[in-house]
Amino acid sequence: MKNSMLIVKKELARVFKDKQMIISLFVLPVIIMFGIYGLMGSLTKSITKDIEEHESVVYIQNAPAEIKDLAAATGYNQTAHISYLNDNTSESEMLEIKDGILAGTNDLLVVFDKDFKETFSAYTNAGDEIPEMTLFYNSAESYSSQAKDVFNAMMAQNYRTMLQAQRFGNLDLLTVFSINEEKIVNEAKENGQFLSMMLPYLIVMLLFASAMSICVDAIAGEKERGTLSSLLLSPIKRSELAFGKLFGLAILSSMSAIVYAVSSIFSMGSFASSIDGGEGVTFSFVQILELAAIMVVLVYMFVAIVCAVSILAKDTKQASSYVSPLYIVVIVLGLVTMLSMGKSPSDIMYLIPVYGSAMAIQGITIQTLTGIQFLFTILGSLVFAALATYGVKKAFDSEKIMFNA
Repeated sequence: MKNSMLIVKKELARVFKDKQMIISLFVLPVIIMFGIYGLMGSLTKSITKDIEEHESVVYIQNAPAEIKDLAAATGYNQTAHISYLNDNTSESEMLEIKDGILAGTNDLLVVFDKDFKETFSAYTNAGDEIPEMTLFYNSAESYSSQAKDVFNAMMAQNYRTMLQAQRFGNLDLLTVFSINEEKIVNEAKENGQFLSMMLPYLIVMLLFASAMSICVDAIAGEKERGTLSSLLLSPIKRSELAFGKLFGLAILSSMSAIVYAVSSIFSMGSFASSIDGGEGVTFSFVQILELAAIMVVLVYMFVAIVCAVSILAKDTKQASSYVSPLYIVVIVLGLVTMLSMGKSPSDIMYLIPVYGSAMAIQGITIQTLTGIQFLFTILGSLVFAALATYGVKKAFDSEKIMFNA
């Protein structure tokens, strides 16, 4: 055990004496996470503000007399530059307007039937002709889609209500019942929806990437440089050397994991709050402990797996090629949880390594994780970590593997 601790100290010293390693493991993750989501938040706010402040270019053909008064009364004419067209507008001019909508220079074309008001007034029996209003807009353009929505809200709905009042008089007679909405929701779950969709995927992906960057160099890199051979020829037991390597690398990866997790939670939480105005996500002390336990076990499992694979390689290039398919599997398992939001998997599914951990992190974020799900998550990761650890120990005992004989 004493010799294992010496190996642990050696691994820690190898990183903490290297400024570049310190920056890449503990500084860059914070800068990257806050930088990415800070930029996303800033861009989203800028785009939203730009769309809201944009003066729409709107053409209205055959507008009934009340439309101009309605535009002034609702303030719609202050949000859009409106051009009124009559029925004599040439087909080429209409085509030019539609081409402008397609090109993004125009935003909306509203066409009323030629005799819109007369058709409305002539309606007396079921089956009589109903006048139409057609909106031409470009769904691929944000300005155009916004122009359509604003026109519907400020003009079309109000004009419909105005005509209904002309036809029926007291509109209260048309109201046979009212609908009241009372929201019943777990506010913690509602506030954590965005975070629960992205965080599990990011954590498992970043933890594996961190373990891969540290372990490949610590195992295959030392084999390539010949330093591992020197350790193997020392009086230290192979098992102590293996466990010392694993525990030292697990400590480093866990420290990096904490940096990744904390920066991810705060940066993503800040981004989500800035977008939807939510109150953010809070974790209880128990949930923090659960998250820490899941991440530590997951990190150790990743370290053991990457080390087991790296031992089989002759150099870092070969080790990276061996580990890359595992990285893809981890990404896919993380994506599965992101795409399965709203579904409740059975408790037994939490035994699946990586997938179970991602689901558990998701459950903690929206505060739905049960005790049995937490235990299954830990158990599933520990079993695979133990198998990988056994594989590392057996590999260290093999002269053929360790010396590439």
